[in-house]
Amino acid sequence: MTTLRTIAVHEVVQRTYPRPPRPEDEVGKAVGRAIDGTQSHFSHEFRQGRRPTATAMRTYGEVLLQEELAQAALELTPSDLASLLAQLNGTLQAFRKSPAFGLARPRSRLLVIDRRVGVYAQPDFWDARRRFFEVKSYRALPPPPDVALQMRLFQLAFPGFESVLLCIDRHTTPVETSALVVPPPTSEETLDALRLAFDLGEEFGQPKVLEYLEGPFVYYDRPGNSAGPPG
Repeated sequence: MTTLRTIAVHEVVQRTYPRPPRPEDEVGKAVGRAIDGTQSHFSHEFRQGRRPTATAMRTYGEVLLQEELAQAALELTPSDLASLLAQLNGTLQAFRKSPAFGLARPRSRLLVIDRRVGVYAQPDFWDARRRFFEVKSYRALPPPPDVALQMRLFQLAFPGFESVLLCIDRHTTPVETSALVVPPPTSEETLDALRLAFDLGEEFGQPKVLEYLEGPFVYYDRPGNSAGPPG
């Protein structure tokens, strides 16, 4: 049996670029979760042949946001809540017009490094053939270091796929949408990302038995560590 130390992409990013907590971050996380949940739900509805209306998306998103705020015990003034709801609605309507709308969320892949560390990678949406999307509700162009690392790890887990960073900036009025096709990582960038993920996985990852895990798996060996996939 092969024991891996497993870690998720978001934890690799957070540990590499830690940010001190701020009170406003909790509100941003609540809005982000409401946006993510609504986007996933109505993309699924669209794939089922239904045609969700703008009103349905707004209502669903507002309910999710209220639930997220309640779970986080966050109380907002009426004006602050109205501002967030406007941001939420603008973001959802922009997403409804984007090329990612109606696509599925890919199954999480395990990036296996030297058969000792596994990194779970799952971008937001993909077409299952040639392209995946990572969606941000703020402008991340050009990609800051944390987003660049996240995209690079997704690219390693989905080799051969075109990677698109889709930014729907909820902080602008009206909401602005921009997209960037991220170039494939160079050999040096690939090795740097693998080394970083491996080191953090070894230190902070949770032990799991590779033979008991479900794929898909993508195997990488760093120079001098050619363990290879199981036979």
